[in-house]
Amino acid sequence: MTLLLKRKTFSVGCSCCERAPAFAAWGVSRRRLLVAGAAAGLSAAAARIAVPPARAEPRATAHRVDVHHHVVPPAQRKAFIERGRRPAKWSPQMSIEDMDKGGVATAIASILNPGVWFGKVEDASRRLARECNEYCAQLGRDHRGRFGFFAAIPLPDTEGSLREIEYALDTLKADGIALWTNYSDKYLGDPAFLPVFEELNRRKAVVYTHPTASTCCGIRIKGVADGTIETATETTRTVASLIFGEGGTVHRFKDIRWIWPHSGGTVPFLTSRFEQQTRVKPDARMPNGPLPILRSFFYDVAQGNTPGQLAALLKMVSISQVMFGSDYPFREAKEAVDGLVAYRFSKADMAAIDNGNALKMFPNIKI
Repeated sequence: MTLLLKRKTFSVGCSCCERAPAFAAWGVSRRRLLVAGAAAGLSAAAARIAVPPARAEPRATAHRVDVHHHVVPPAQRKAFIERGRRPAKWSPQMSIEDMDKGGVATAIASILNPGVWFGKVEDASRRLARECNEYCAQLGRDHRGRFGFFAAIPLPDTEGSLREIEYALDTLKADGIALWTNYSDKYLGDPAFLPVFEELNRRKAVVYTHPTASTCCGIRIKGVADGTIETATETTRTVASLIFGEGGTVHRFKDIRWIWPHSGGTVPFLTSRFEQQTRVKPDARMPNGPLPILRSFFYDVAQGNTPGQLAALLKMVSISQVMFGSDYPFREAKEAVDGLVAYRFSKADMAAIDNGNALKMFPNIKI
């Protein structure tokens, strides 16, 4: 019996503006043996050959909703290059090809980290947000049913952000708003952002949040990329700021629907420490501790689909709070599919993650 090996290439790293390095991984491809005739039949006693388990293929019919899928509008690419950044290689066709391989029917697009705010000129950020959002809306029109989008806003510019929320949700019909974990030196729980969250709460908006570079930690481990440690930790920092911060954001604005990436980063592993925080320092806003709040959030499985990550997440939340995510173009949708299949979810639970939970949240998406 002949065993054929097919070489594949995958990429590693976080969703940042730098293209992650590639490395080669070996997967197994099975082929049916041709039987030349009865005389050449295989013996039932033929020796078994031990091979690694085959990676699960997605269903032929696209049915998944990917809530963590990055695109690179031309305006953002230009802004990155002008500032000496190297944006990821991307095109609509690249996205669609990866979606098809992973059985993704619709991807809700978001632009690359760090979004549209580069720390100085408000007018430039407002203009960039508008151009990126209009591009994403057009992407959805050009490829009907394949793309929704989370709109970018120019935080920490409050006035510009409120204007863009109105335009993106009312005119462009965005599926939600994309935020980053921090802006300059402020995490999302900072009181400076309360007017924006008040408006998002009034609209019962979906807020998808992605990590960006940390501004709090000047000391790093030499030779260790930020994406290895800081990306997951950044999510935890901004979640903590929303729950424990003086602004009381999640306590005041309970109608915002939050989606956190990467299976919550390090949040599921630190729930006991979150609980201890309220034991040591009781908080009247949380008579039952922080867990009910963490359990009300939604979490995607992009780069959070290993057995340990999924097990920790599902100890914290129910299946109703888990959504499919790929982190394309930094990871392939197929990676997330394989992780979910390997975890052996029930058919009903898999359907909820693949699209059921998302379809309840996003009325514009039809599969």
